[in-house]
Amino acid sequence: MSAVVSDGGIPPAPPASDSKTFARGFKDLADGFGNRELWLHLGWTDIKQRYKRSVLGPLWITIATGVTAVAMGILYGALFHQDIKYFLPYVTLGFIFWGFIETTILDGSVVFSTNEGLIKQLPAPVSIHVYRIVWRSLIIFAHNVVIYLILLFVFPQPLNWTAVLVVPAMALYILNAVWVTIVFGILSTRFRDIGQLLSTMIRLVFFMTPIIWSAKSLDDASAGLSERAKLAQLNPMYHYLEIARAPLLGQPVALHHWIIVIACTLLGWIAAMLVMRNFRSRVPYWV
Repeated sequence: MSAVVSDGGIPPAPPASDSKTFARGFKDLADGFGNRELWLHLGWTDIKQRYKRSVLGPLWITIATGVTAVAMGILYGALFHQDIKYFLPYVTLGFIFWGFIETTILDGSVVFSTNEGLIKQLPAPVSIHVYRIVWRSLIIFAHNVVIYLILLFVFPQPLNWTAVLVVPAMALYILNAVWVTIVFGILSTRFRDIGQLLSTMIRLVFFMTPIIWSAKSLDDASAGLSERAKLAQLNPMYHYLEIARAPLLGQPVALHHWIIVIACTLLGWIAAMLVMRNFRSRVPYWV
């Protein structure tokens, strides 16, 4: 069959590929979200498989987090001379929200490399695996919220209307979880050392973030330590925790916490779309 030629006798140029465009990246995210039944099922199956043949099943998630949070809260409350009625819920909420952040980062960094068979056998948007990780992290988070409800009964907090701010805070958490999984998941598929680096860094950031210690304790200790409290503000994780933790403790959230988290979210999504545009199509070849 003869090739189709233009009026000038020159074959027309082949159509330009759109595999590396923002439009394809957005389409992947939209198509993946549209396959909700698939990633909802996969995420729930992951939880069931993890605790297969266990008597308590997913309740071990709650037990493990609860025991750790209570033990750390009592220990560090005594060391820092904190009121246990306030400090124990403070530490517990820190562990709950940090657990969501940590799970998203660490599981998200290996989401594609650990699902090699599924990615190669099932032609589907790569974002399905991203939503799967976020959904799984939300299930674990929901189990851990029970610990806070128990502590709220034991140590009532001065909650007011600001408690509803935890809803937009969780929305920001989810948006950040998606871009974190996209960026670290795709890049660590190509460079496997990124996953190991994140595992090391997440432990360091944990101790640098006010979770088992309070930024207020630095201010209250002495005038010379107030500068250390200011240094805590340089840690983005501190602001992420504050927008979700403070409302559930009956405390106001300073505006700058929201501004920093929203700014980080926007920057993260810009990075995520750049990664989706340039490397999304290469994931099946890298796994």
